[in-house]
Amino acid sequence: MKPEALLHPTPEGLYCPSGDFHVDPVRPVSRALITHGHSDHARPGHEKVLATRQTLDIMRIRLGPDFCHSEQAIAFGQSLDVNGVTVSFHPAGHVLGSAQIAIEKEGTRIVVSGDYKRSSDPTCAPFVPVACDVFITEATFALPVFHHPDPMREIGRLITSLSQFPDRSHLVGAYALGKAQRMISLIRRAGYDEPVYIHGALARLSEYYTSEGIPLGEIRPATDDAMAADGFRGKVVIGPPSAFNDRWARRFHDPLSIFASGWMMIRQRAKQRGVELPLVISDHCDWPELTATIREIAPEQVWVTHGREEALVRWCELNGIAARPLHLVGYEDEGD
Repeated sequence: MKPEALLHPTPEGLYCPSGDFHVDPVRPVSRALITHGHSDHARPGHEKVLATRQTLDIMRIRLGPDFCHSEQAIAFGQSLDVNGVTVSFHPAGHVLGSAQIAIEKEGTRIVVSGDYKRSSDPTCAPFVPVACDVFITEATFALPVFHHPDPMREIGRLITSLSQFPDRSHLVGAYALGKAQRMISLIRRAGYDEPVYIHGALARLSEYYTSEGIPLGEIRPATDDAMAADGFRGKVVIGPPSAFNDRWARRFHDPLSIFASGWMMIRQRAKQRGVELPLVISDHCDWPELTATIREIAPEQVWVTHGREEALVRWCELNGIAARPLHLVGYEDEGD
């Protein structure tokens, strides 16, 4: 079966006509297979949703109990027949519950990787390479300039700052799903055992991570009632990036602005955000990881989506791998 007949782009997103389902659709559809819980991939209003149990739980937390009409959980490695098409979910290493989706019919297998990363992350299952004819890869950091450093080295810079500036509140911008919990976990691995204070937007997701057996240590709310502003001196406070532009951030004593993102490699982005301590910690692959993953899987074709598509397509062509951009719209870098 030709890959384009098995799966192709539509305005709603990637569509499998044989199975009559979409993968991470950007508009409500009758049947959606969801790779992970970030809002650009997991949207409300679908009739039926198939995803890992953790992704379904996260969608319920973020979107409310009525995010779809009916839901079905699938375990990693489990195969399921959907209208004559075999689908299976495999760890993507992006955030808790994140999956690659393998779609197979008549000897053709396509793997939709969703968002994925290869660096170590104790808060989610690690990426598992899946043999396939077509590998659909993201391209968020698909430029040769992007070489992300060891996350623990970056966390070491935060720990050093805490000792150098004990009177300043250390405000860390980190996305609510995945990045915030990973930051807390990394800080704990570095030996920091004091309470970590979090914005209310992170509370339910962080509680869920803990309920799934991921230790985050002592977490306290960073609210007016929790502690006087002066009491946050020398403390780590984590919140979503959007919160750093509102009244919530202005009450902390001499705040030191920190942002954890792969985009912090670009000094101009850090400067535009007013970030004093940029931490290059990403939940996406950098250029060496993207190219190494393609070499490891060795697909016949690579389809590239949401990001710097042209550079990765060109790299594939230079290495004898057929490749093309998908030009899908509606996917951002929320989870970075």
